[in-house]
Amino acid sequence: MKIKAAVVREKGGPFLLEEIELDEPRDDEILVRIVSSGLCHTDLVARMQYLPIPLPGVFGHEGAGIVEKVGAQVTKVKPGDHVATSYMSCGVCPACTMARPGWCTEFRRLNFGGRRSDGTATMKKGGETVYGSFFGQSTFATHALVTERNTVKVRPDVPLEILSPMGCGIQTGAGGVFNSLKPEPGSNIVVFGIGPVGLSAIMAAVISGCTSIIAVDIQEGRLQLAKEFGATDVINSSQADAVEEIRKLTGGGAQYTLECTGIPAVFRQSVDCLRMGGVCGLIGVAPVGVEAKLEMQTILDGRTIKGVVEGDSVSELFIPQLIEFYRLGRFPFDRLLTFYPFDKINEAVEDAEKGKVMKAVLKP
Repeated sequence: MKIKAAVVREKGGPFLLEEIELDEPRDDEILVRIVSSGLCHTDLVARMQYLPIPLPGVFGHEGAGIVEKVGAQVTKVKPGDHVATSYMSCGVCPACTMARPGWCTEFRRLNFGGRRSDGTATMKKGGETVYGSFFGQSTFATHALVTERNTVKVRPDVPLEILSPMGCGIQTGAGGVFNSLKPEPGSNIVVFGIGPVGLSAIMAAVISGCTSIIAVDIQEGRLQLAKEFGATDVINSSQADAVEEIRKLTGGGAQYTLECTGIPAVFRQSVDCLRMGGVCGLIGVAPVGVEAKLEMQTILDGRTIKGVVEGDSVSELFIPQLIEFYRLGRFPFDRLLTFYPFDKINEAVEDAEKGKVMKAVLKP
């Protein structure tokens, strides 16, 4: 079928709206008409080829839409259902069978390979292959092919267009707290990097009962927003030594930290500010090959560094939980969103990169 998609044809190039051909769904696939698609930092990383993803390609991995067709083997959803789309996993490796799909041994191939799991492409333009299946979906388009593994049925009484960011950024930040760090009520936590991921983490920390929630960033506007979402203290790390300030505020060091920037120097701060026995969750994505330096004694003193992929979430279970928190008024993530028409995708990218908006969402 013919669809409209935003195609990237060269490293760092613009998103070009083109008419391309999308396969009809196979027996195990689901065709979704995209209602909205969140613009995530990982999409921009992919465009810059920090991750080795084939081009020309269609990105987008935070989708929300309505099921139009299902293959003969699909039982989870039916035409007309409202769904959110999330990341892909194989379902059979040791990590997947232990309900850790973010650690799937096939994660990179299935999410960044540009093809289905069997190596075939889902998109083309004339005789040219257009690489899709980004995170098993490619939602910068009017339609996307997904599978039961990365499709989450959502309740129809919640505005569908706001749910797309749940598929990655929102669940990553919230899951980093709820599923990865699991802070105890009354504990303290520090969040480095106050974008949509960091603010989702702050909202989750409030729900978790953390009594000291410290936000660290270099933009005053974002720090003010962190206060509105529940941060008890904020630190502008361009004006103060973040590690020393955190030690003062916590009486010796943080119990939990979450690093959301992918910047090596900030990662170092997120570890150095921990008290003995503290835990750092690393969420921020850096280009392949980037290294960070740590003092070995810091780790020897019982501190833990924990990598966090997709918030350690089983999306089918976790996204509905976040939606319930939203319905109860405890997780107002919709305040982060700014909507753009699909043909304004490059404007949305520019605004996001300049920090003019917190979370850009496209509406095809």
